[in-house]
Amino acid sequence: MQISKVLEEFFPTECGGDFIRIGELAQRTQVPTRLLRYYEEQGLLSPMRAENGYRIYCETSVTRVQQIRGLLDAGLSTRTIRSFLPCLRQSDDSSLPPTCVTPEVAGALQQEAEKIQKLIDSLTRSRDALNAYLATLHPALKSDPARAAKREGRSQSSLASPFRGR
Repeated sequence: MQISKVLEEFFPTECGGDFIRIGELAQRTQVPTRLLRYYEEQGLLSPMRAENGYRIYCETSVTRVQQIRGLLDAGLSTRTIRSFLPCLRQSDDSSLPPTCVTPEVAGALQQEAEKIQKLIDSLTRSRDALNAYLATLHPALKSDPARAAKREGRSQSSLASPFRGR
């Protein structure tokens, strides 16, 4: 890659010579460039800048973005992720070294786990309420063929009528 040779002169030790632009990072991680810029704003990514202002990322940024996505998918906030992201190894391993788990980080992770549990509990109650409501409707639907057909995705005209064909 020609850009690597130019950048090695400016950033010789930052990436070990392997550089990618934001478009390639977006393509390889399946994360839109807009989100990558947001991660930068939130302090989760720190790209270098070329003379023309383009963002230049290390090859290791691919793994870092995957880690960020996994943590966000797990329900963590960008603020919480930022507090321990520097401790994560540059590998697929998302475990935290014990030396990085400060009382503050442990407290933040515990709060996030509790917040997720509350959300799970709320969603479970909502699902159970909907299922109970549907269970009370089910007998009523059986006595009304038009409503039953609608619920099952059939049109009323497809219902058998004792008067058809006479």
